[in-house]
Amino acid sequence: MSNDRMSPLDTWFLNLEDGTSHMHIASVCIFEGPPPPFGDVLSMIEGKLPLVPRYRQVVATVPLGLGRAVWVDDQHFNIDYHVRHSALPAPGGEIDLRKLVGRVMSQQLDRSKPLWEIWVVEGLEDDRWAILAKTHHAMVDGVAGTDLLTVIMDLSPETAPPAPTDWNPRPTPSSLQLATDAVVGLVKSPYEQVRAVRASTRAMRRGVGQIKEVAAGLSSMTGLVRPTPTSSLNGPIGPHRRYAWASTSVDDVKVVRKGVGGTFNDVILAAITNGFRELLLSRSESVDRVVRTLVPVSIRPRDASGKAVGDGTVENKVSAMFAELPIGIADPVERLAAITVQMEGLKESKQAVAGEALTAMSGFAPPMLLGVGMRLANRMPQRNINTVTTNVPGPQLPLYVAGRRMLKAFPYVPLAGSIRIGVAIFSYDGQVNFGVTGDYDTTEDLPVLCEGIENGMTELLKLSD
Repeated sequence: MSNDRMSPLDTWFLNLEDGTSHMHIASVCIFEGPPPPFGDVLSMIEGKLPLVPRYRQVVATVPLGLGRAVWVDDQHFNIDYHVRHSALPAPGGEIDLRKLVGRVMSQQLDRSKPLWEIWVVEGLEDDRWAILAKTHHAMVDGVAGTDLLTVIMDLSPETAPPAPTDWNPRPTPSSLQLATDAVVGLVKSPYEQVRAVRASTRAMRRGVGQIKEVAAGLSSMTGLVRPTPTSSLNGPIGPHRRYAWASTSVDDVKVVRKGVGGTFNDVILAAITNGFRELLLSRSESVDRVVRTLVPVSIRPRDASGKAVGDGTVENKVSAMFAELPIGIADPVERLAAITVQMEGLKESKQAVAGEALTAMSGFAPPMLLGVGMRLANRMPQRNINTVTTNVPGPQLPLYVAGRRMLKAFPYVPLAGSIRIGVAIFSYDGQVNFGVTGDYDTTEDLPVLCEGIENGMTELLKLSD
């Protein structure tokens, strides 16, 4: 029996999770009112599940760790467990919604069930309502996750609901079958490696520069062994989360680009840099330093315009670069210029290419050692990385659920190790929205960071006239 085996990176996300590091991502979507009947939303989601088979699958581990886990159909799938109905206390302000998000995201997903939840939240002020879509990172990366979320959304308010369909789960493989498949995979492994080398050889004929790019990327990463100065940004985290957000617009970013310079992402990073600067200043900490951030990079195939496109898979396809946010620079224009120069250098350094190569190499590691290694790495001191900054481009046109228009959408990024704050950016219908995750015990002042992000954009706009 052939099973859908987890990729090495998805296995990493699964093994990284522990009592304090919850590896689920999420989107918080706010819609115009009035809220549709909950039954209509439930039926709509159930009708679209055939488009996302992974949402009715569970993780099955292989006996004795002989192979990476596989995805198998859930024999007891119950849509009512995964789609939940809630409401905010009156008057239902956005602060209350953010508190609810923090509570929901503080709970791990049940490993015995498909790794997702959707919360339909009513009671927002102005007769609005929200959807909180929560999915384990092992299922999808940020780019693929956006695609899966939009499966339940429509391009028009007049779209007819999907027709119900019957679903019969495939039989669950026995432990013996799982072990046998894994052993066969191990036996084939040398062949697969030889085949990979041959494929690489053919690829080299088309572009021998790939190896040089990987080497250059690895060389540029050597500076990461230098820890950044001690600060409150790093340290032990607890199991609970805070959540806050900030916003700007695509047009405002374009104005800054035209008036001051830099790329779209450079402007976004400059605003985030000001946020961390104001946060540390409010904590009476030195800003004579940088804030080093891990920047996930999608390595999915891209179309002619450079937009990431699907390639027939839903597994994670991400790499990483490491940027240093110059919070010590007080002048907004100088700060943006420094980021622009740095990002150009990172692109030239091929860090993302090297990260992709290292991820691919982990596929050859014995599964048991892979899991243990990832956990050990997560427990090592992480002062060399202070935060995570991930940017997911979204659709620049309105989307609808059950005939209601989505007004805003904010992303959620998980925390792990000793990183106490993470920032995710999602663009939608002319907006650029920042979702900021914080460790509950150490980031009571998270709104200071969010206000600092918006202040950073305001400063750049004033200087762009």
